[in-house]
Amino acid sequence: MQAELEGALATVLRVQHLRVTCAGRTDAGVHARGQVVHLDLPASAYDGDAHALGRRLAGVLPSDIGIRDVGVAPPGFDARFSPLWRRYAYRVSDHPFGPEPLRRHDVLGHRRRLDDDAMNEAAHRLLGERDFAAYCRRREGATTVRTLIELAWSRTDDGLLVARVVADAFCHSMVRSLVGACFAVGEGRRDAAWPGQVLAGRERLPDVSVAPARGLTLEEVRYPTVEELADRAAATRRKREVPS
Repeated sequence: MQAELEGALATVLRVQHLRVTCAGRTDAGVHARGQVVHLDLPASAYDGDAHALGRRLAGVLPSDIGIRDVGVAPPGFDARFSPLWRRYAYRVSDHPFGPEPLRRHDVLGHRRRLDDDAMNEAAHRLLGERDFAAYCRRREGATTVRTLIELAWSRTDDGLLVARVVADAFCHSMVRSLVGACFAVGEGRRDAAWPGQVLAGRERLPDVSVAPARGLTLEEVRYPTVEELADRAAATRRKREVPS
């Protein structure tokens, strides 16, 4: 998405070498309907008509990328570092016949029945500020300490099993790895204590599977008040140590 958006912006604004910063860097194949981006522009490149800019962008972007709103960011805003939290949803159908065809792009078909009560018991043990190294793909020099605010499974009226996942930030493949661990519990292959034991080990294990990207969607990014934006970005940039 980032490359397509940068290309569209360069076309409509007639500016070269611009760079977009995204609130969430989603893995390939993951969806986003609550993505937030920002970019810095010379004053001469923007005429102040946000509606016109959004309309022009919609005309050149591919059909799988849509614009909800365009505006001038307040002072101190940073799409990546200012958020208080990000919310994802992972949608899975454990119906033996698979998901409805119209949902094939954003719902994972899982042919084995999943025990959502057991998955919720396991998920509850993962909450809080923790080192999620066991559920992340490490990047050199980057911390894997995150605060997992919510991880809860529920069933919708049409039978889908949906995980609501909220954290201050996520590292690479973290959500899909947590979902994969929950699947192991939901299928009965592991007990509810196992995901927490993996977490405590702080080492990525081969038996923690990464759930497919298709079922995951970035739903919402929440920012603080305008007055708190700069402080929040500064706090986020500080490297967090492993909690004791």
